[in-house]
Amino acid sequence: MNRKQPIDQHQTSHPEVWVDQHGDYLFRYALLRLQNAELAQDLVQDTFLAALRARHSFTGQSSERTWLVGILKHKIIDYLRRSWRECPVDEIDSSLNSIEEFFDKTGHLRDISHGWTADPGTILEQREFQGILERCLAELPFRTATAFSLREMDGLPAEEICKILGISSGNLHVLLYRARTHLRHCLEIHWFVKIRKD
Repeated sequence: MNRKQPIDQHQTSHPEVWVDQHGDYLFRYALLRLQNAELAQDLVQDTFLAALRARHSFTGQSSERTWLVGILKHKIIDYLRRSWRECPVDEIDSSLNSIEEFFDKTGHLRDISHGWTADPGTILEQREFQGILERCLAELPFRTATAFSLREMDGLPAEEICKILGISSGNLHVLLYRARTHLRHCLEIHWFVKIRKD
């Protein structure tokens, strides 16, 4: 008696459909973090190639898209590690000028958490908000936007971000403070005011 082989729930869909099903999403994810369309395309292509080689190791514990995003995330982090390692010191320091404004009279970093209580991972699911966030992030210096993305969107620990960007813990706090301050102001104008009107 011939029995039908059970369907393997851990298999991915056919690689030929990955671009149609996930390409746009992955490109937007990479573009948001890299602010460079050509580089984003290259890393998405690298992601598909890596996924093709590793598709038999897909366990099915997450969705296929989440699995692909995880691969892309590692590609982006590897790229950032390489690029910041090659970044001249003066270029690193130039983004951290005039940091006195971020410290109080006792020399402690001012509160950087007040007013930023939204969960970026949850709110990113809203397409309209994502477009506005992309526009606001694009206004930031690349290193500042990268620090924010790695911390708030990817959830990397501060110590790992410091290693990736080649900066001190104090410099990271300054970058995050600048990012949150700018984004809070930008989103207040372009998103929260709109919500109140609706």
